[in-house]
Amino acid sequence: MNAGGDPGRDDYGLPPVDIEVPDDARELVRDVQAYHRELRARRRRHLAKRFYGPLTRDGMVLPLLSGCLALTLLAATLLTVFTARQAAIGLRPPRPATGHAGSGRPGADLLNATVFFAGQPEMLGSLPGTVLVLALIPPRCNRCLPDLKRLTAQAALANVYLVGVRGERVDNLARPLGLGAAHAVDDSDATLPPRYQVSALTAVVVKNDGTAIREFPRAQWPQIPHEVRTLIPASPASMVPATGQPATPTASVSPPA
Repeated sequence: MNAGGDPGRDDYGLPPVDIEVPDDARELVRDVQAYHRELRARRRRHLAKRFYGPLTRDGMVLPLLSGCLALTLLAATLLTVFTARQAAIGLRPPRPATGHAGSGRPGADLLNATVFFAGQPEMLGSLPGTVLVLALIPPRCNRCLPDLKRLTAQAALANVYLVGVRGERVDNLARPLGLGAAHAVDDSDATLPPRYQVSALTAVVVKNDGTAIREFPRAQWPQIPHEVRTLIPASPASMVPATGQPATPTASVSPPA
């Protein structure tokens, strides 16, 4: 604006602007209030951005959502596993009762165990013999041969079988004891009842029908012959001892003088 009050050319290259200067400053009160409102709104936006900024865009929203999703998947997996396990347990058929459980055969659980001879499975109850003397041999029984020889001699009236407990191989003991190869079996699948998973050499006398069974630790082996004779059914052949002589001696006739 020139000195004469007429609009003139601006030397700075800016567009022409009409400037009105009020005579009274009170006319600018509304403009000042609007300016202060804008400043307050700008400060509020700045504070909101400082507090809620981490929860937007790449802040804590994505990690929080990822954690919730992971916890949901874990809970669903655990619920599925436990539900399936409970259903399997509920559908499992009840195990048949063995031993003393109402069968009247105390040796049934032992005779139902599956052993292996030359890699072929067979039940202990299917072994030949009316009375079986089972020598339960624990693992690493390196000095059992002398005791087994004594046991074989005392149980001569019964059928003696060597049973390797927990998969112990006993086929190399049959020949030194004068037993056949079929008299050495092993419990490779650990199907023997827990009571017979012995840790010391033990003899078990059992009838092949499971109606009688008795365990003999090493110190009680002298009682095995009496137990075997008790379990063997009486017959004429059983009354004749191994020497071939009659069981009851006859009166000798002395020659005449």
